[in-house]
Amino acid sequence: QVQLVESGGGLVQAGGSLRLSCAASGSIFSINAMGWYRQAPGKQREWVATITSGGSTNYADSVKGRFTISRDNAKNTVYLQMNSLKPEDTAVYICNAEVIATSRALFVSWGQGTQVTVSS
Repeated sequence: QVQLVESGGGLVQAGGSLRLSCAASGSIFSINAMGWYRQAPGKQREWVATITSGGSTNYADSVKGRFTISRDNAKNTVYLQMNSLKPEDTAVYICNAEVIATSRALFVSWGQGTQVTVSS
């Protein structure tokens, strides 16, 4: 059993910044890629960014240059630093991780999400 818990969401004015965290816990042997997705009301879930276990990163074009994904492997935690926020960034932000459990089973785990609201 692996749990992902996000934190750091909130209400911010356009142009502001927020830092999201997502901590994984449970029967973890190792974690491969970790990532962030977001879902706005009435829209499909959208991929935001991914970071591999080695630190390679990829971003959606909509956030490139404004968002930075990072991770602390010792803490099984992934972060999303969001700068120059826009009202269209408003969404529930959800983290995921490709986990190898102590049983050596491989699966993808998802968090519950944290709300980010950007006011104009």
